[in-house]
Amino acid sequence: MFAGNTDCYQPIEKKLEITRQMLKVLLKLKHPVSIITKNSLILRDLDILTEMTSMNLVRVSISITSLLEETRRMVEPRTATIKKRLETVRILSENGIPVNVMMAPIIPSINSHEILPLVKRVSELGAVSVGYTVVRLNGVIGEIFTKWVRTTYPDRADKILHQIECCHNGSLNDSRYGNRMRGEGKIAEQIKMQFKLARKLYLKESHFPPLDFTKFDKYQTNQMTLF
Repeated sequence: MFAGNTDCYQPIEKKLEITRQMLKVLLKLKHPVSIITKNSLILRDLDILTEMTSMNLVRVSISITSLLEETRRMVEPRTATIKKRLETVRILSENGIPVNVMMAPIIPSINSHEILPLVKRVSELGAVSVGYTVVRLNGVIGEIFTKWVRTTYPDRADKILHQIECCHNGSLNDSRYGNRMRGEGKIAEQIKMQFKLARKLYLKESHFPPLDFTKFDKYQTNQMTLF
């Protein structure tokens, strides 16, 4: 899994090409991989990804939290524009690469109203799956977000914060496994139902194909037999 903690296509990757070199290794060994990114730089590696796709060795998730460029600039500055991300979904899909779109995080009263139109748009561009997480603000991030939201959205800051708390049993954060990414309560349930409806309307016949793990011989160097 690439980018479980931080984006593997940050601007410095354009110069260092660490991700590209790692993909070459995975292709050589026929090792399956999942990638999640919010940057269009992934298209630079289309040659490798296309070859891996021919063997069912790769699937890609593109993070798109909004269709509105104004919201993107507020929530995710210094990332690829919405136009570029949508174009990335289209190009990857046209090359047969399975694309999932992650609407992560859903922030009540900031992008929660965009679920249906966003799923509709990415399905038209070839995405075969969508996913989401509900925002959670662990540790000092809660303090940083609270200051940011009061500065950025002063007219609805209290509403946003209260709705996030409603998703996490009165707190801005929930670290419980199984609850932390989806939330609970009425607002979290509304988000869940909107995604269920969106999938039914726009992705009913689509599915994210499984990766092929049979081509990778994990013992080909015999290193693991030492243990």
